[in-house]
Order: sequence, then C-alpha cells, then structure tokens
Amino acid sequence: MTVEQQAPVRGARTRTARTPSKPHGQWAVDGTAPLNANEEFKLADGGLNVRERIETIYAKGGFASIDPTDLHGRFRWWGLYTQRKPGIGGGRTAQLEPHELEDEYFMLRVRIDGGQLTTEQLRVIAGISTEFGRDIADITDRQNVQLHWIRIEDVPEIWRRLEAVGLHTTEACGDVPRTFLGSAVAGIAEDELIDPTPQLREIIERYIGDPSYANLPRKYKTAITGHPSLDVVHEINDCSFVAVEHPELGVGYDLWVGGALATVPRLGERLGAFVTPDRVAEVWEGVTAVFRDYGYRRLRNKARMKFLLADWGAEKLREVLETEYLSEPLPDGPAPADPVGSPDHVGVHRQKDGRFYIGAATTVGRLSGTTLTRLADLAEANGSTRIRPTVFQKILILDIPENRVQNVIAGLDDLGLPSRPSLFRRGTMACTGIEFCKLAIVETKVNAANAIEQLEERLGTLEHEIGQTITLHVNGCPNSCARIQTADIGLKGQLVTIDGQQVPGYQVHLGGGLATEGRPEAGLGRTVRGLKVPADGIADYAERVIRRYLADRDSGETFAHWAHRADEEALRGEPRAEGGAS
Repeated sequence: MTVEQQAPVRGARTRTARTPSKPHGQWAVDGTAPLNANEEFKLADGGLNVRERIETIYAKGGFASIDPTDLHGRFRWWGLYTQRKPGIGGGRTAQLEPHELEDEYFMLRVRIDGGQLTTEQLRVIAGISTEFGRDIADITDRQNVQLHWIRIEDVPEIWRRLEAVGLHTTEACGDVPRTFLGSAVAGIAEDELIDPTPQLREIIERYIGDPSYANLPRKYKTAITGHPSLDVVHEINDCSFVAVEHPELGVGYDLWVGGALATVPRLGERLGAFVTPDRVAEVWEGVTAVFRDYGYRRLRNKARMKFLLADWGAEKLREVLETEYLSEPLPDGPAPADPVGSPDHVGVHRQKDGRFYIGAATTVGRLSGTTLTRLADLAEANGSTRIRPTVFQKILILDIPENRVQNVIAGLDDLGLPSRPSLFRRGTMACTGIEFCKLAIVETKVNAANAIEQLEERLGTLEHEIGQTITLHVNGCPNSCARIQTADIGLKGQLVTIDGQQVPGYQVHLGGGLATEGRPEAGLGRTVRGLKVPADGIADYAERVIRRYLADRDSGETFAHWAHRADEEALRGEPRAEGGAS
C-alpha cells in the first residue's frame, strides 16, 4: 500500500474514550478501513495519481475514455469538475444523477494562493481563457480564477502553460488543503502588522502535493493575514492565522480553527494559542493532521473540521494538537484587536514604499480573458507587474507611482472595473450558479448583475444617506459558496412558491457579517420565515428592505444591527405604517 493510499496516523498516546457503537471513520480511533464510496476510491488510488492518466490516456481518448471514478472523484485533486449541461432547469438538480447533469466540458480552477499574481501569469490565464475557455474567467471569493468550457483534450497543454509561469491546479479541489487565502495587501500595506507571505510560501512548498495530506476527510480551507482589517474571512476557514502583537513575544499569529458555512454554518473559534512566525508551518501541519486522523469520515455531511470542534471543544482540540502533533506546547496569546480599515481594499491607498495600490470592483466576479489581458496591459503601462484578486471578488493593481494613479483609475473605469464603485456594486457577490454548477438550482451572476444596475438607478441618490456598503450575496443553492449567512442580505437559491406557482428564487438571510470595522464580532444572519424572493426580484426586495431600514433605523445604526432587532414585517420590506414604528 503506498503512502498516498494510507497516510500515516500520528499520535502516540492511547485514547481511553469509549468507542461509539457506530464508528465515525476516525483513522486514529477506528482504523483506516473505508466506510463509504468516497473513502474507498481514495484508499484504492490517491487523487494525485490521476494526473498521469489524464495526460497519457484521457486527453488522447477524449471524454468517453474517462473512468467514472476518476471523473467524479479524483479529477477534483487537479482542479477539474464537469460543468452543468445547458438547458437543465433547477427543479431537476436533485432528481438527476451526476452523469445526467454533466456536460462533456470542465470547469478548471487555477490555484492562486494568497491571490499573488504577476502580470505575466495573468496573461497566461487570460490566454487560456480566450483560446480554450470561450473567453470566460471568473474571480472567486477564494482568490482563484475559474475557467469554463475546458475540454479534456486541452488539459495537458493548459497545465504546461500554467506551470511554465509558476501556476498550477494541484489540489484546487478535492479532500485536500484548498487554495490558501492571504491578505491581498501582504508586504505592501503601510499599516500591516506582519507580512505573512514567507509563512504562506513555506506551507505551500512543504505540503501542497504531499500525499500525506492529500487524503483528508473533506475539503480543508486555510487563511492567513497580517493586516488589521482582518481581510481573509478567517472566521469561516478550517485553520486561520490572524496577526496579533504579544506583549512579551512580539508580533505573531492568533490561531483559529473550525469555521465553515455550507448548510450547517459554524464560526471558527480561537484556541487561545500564540504562534510565532517560525512555527506557523509546523502548527498548520499539526492542525491539518488532527483533522486527517480524527476527522469524521463515515458520513460526508459530518466530515468537516467544524463538526470535530463542536464535539471536542477548543480546549480538547488544543490539547491533542500540542501533545500529539507539536514539538512543544504553544504559549497563550491575545485575541486580535478590533478590525480597522476596509477588508476589500477598494479605492486608492498608499503603500509603505510610497507607491500606491488601487482596488477595483468586478461585477460579481464575472470577467473574460480579453479583459484580463487588457488589465495586464494597463498595469504594465503604468509601471506595475503585480495583480491580486481578493476574497471579495475584487482586484488590486499594486506598485503604481503617484503620477500614474489617475491614468490607472481611468483605465479601470474603461474596463468596467471601477475603483470608486457604487455601494451596490462594491457590496454584491455571487457564486457560479446554474449556468455551470451541477449543484445549483437558480441563476446567480446574471440576476445579481441586473440587480446592481437596478439598485444603482433606484437608490443611487441615497448612497450618502445609506452611508455604508450593504452587502448582498447571491447563491445558487444551499451550499453558501457566496457566504450568504455572513451578508447583510444573503439570498439562498431554491425553488419557491409565489402566487401558487413554483419558480426559481431565493430564501432570505439578513444581518450576517464577519468581523470588520464597526462590527468587531462576527455573526450569522437571521432567516425571515416564509419570505421568498423570485429570481428576477432581487432588486425589488433589496430596495424595499433598504428603504424600510432607512425609515426605521436609530442614529448610527448599521443595517445588520437593525435587521436583528426589526420585526418580520419590516424585514419583508413592507412600507412603514404612518405614525408607526418597527
């Protein structure tokens, strides 16, 4: 049996806890015998091994030559998912098998750890999009680029081009450490506590592609930031490092574990442990190994770190980490300070070297290879070779001399990437949706983009009165890739009944948010009972509820705070009765 087929289980101590009557599939407790089909295929042959078959068999034989287990399982380890066949309505998503939903084309996810790109790399991605992907290149809220309409025959050449400039798709999907979120202003921001880039690169170089960490219970997400705005949504990652200043040990990181959304959202927790920069890689490996060895593998819907944390608690998880996986215990440390600054980094900002970075808003992440090529042209024409996508579907151009700032602003406007966007364009995100995703029930990007334009027209004159970005996140299914539970207005795609007719629409979550300036504590949104929004009614509902908020709010009250105290009539956006109060 190869190392990849059965990664070593670390942990010398014998556990005395009573073994449950039905095993959870924890390797360190129950052994490595597979308890479901996913675990069986991973044990039979690791996901990393499929690359050779793609290059030598499938790319030559075409889609029909692909083994089904590779297609629906191991391909994910190399960033490949079949995309949805056009014309299949959302009502059939749960009724059809994967092979009935899928087209003979792929979504390919390009891994961009920390969002760090050169203009040369951006040009290569853009060229692949225009030549092989029908000129679509979506920016995700995990700093990746997703390409569509990719044929299996073209994958080896795409890999060759990506790897020639230092990019890859290794473990961009699958039961592995996914793309690492990093501060988009790492190394350049005047106010950062520490540049996390060396720690980020050490982890990637040591562990990504390592078979010992390529068979986890399920996907595993990491974030690291040194910026006071807390710009990597650390509360909803499996393992996060947030810069803090220890009163005795200096600047390092506060360790967070167990955050994730999906259908059972749970915010991550501090372990109370301080991690010096030189131990970040060791601690990341330790937390990841805890998940590998003790994570629940029997049921896929319980196979995330958040469920292990919920059962163990932070104290026990830290104890196991320190006694079984680390060279020595971690010192206690302080919590992060209240966030300062905007985590999306939109606008013009001075760098620590005197140059400027400029953050621009996409329209819900939808771009094209043509636009990305022009973006690289714009950056290079103004002295920059560095581009960074953010976790909010925004894009930064770094290293702009002061005398070129206005040129870049104008050029971004010409590309449809405003650095001074409306509140609605700035605050709206959307997942892939039914256009390409086999899990989706509802269209997202088109509906969200239309809503932005309508809200700009209807409420544009009220932006000063609104005075804050009201985040609007649109998701095509319950899985929350667009983080619906942590938005001011989160819309979850589903079939809804309106006037007796079942139509595509959204369930509404209100008042969610992660830690940001003015909101030091993260919180999940509330669901409004019975409130459903038709797919083409996003702007209508958002306008109603925002106007009601403006009518009802106390002085200085945020939308999220109001949404948690308001009654359900107000949250439906019903006009305020004359003389009444919410």
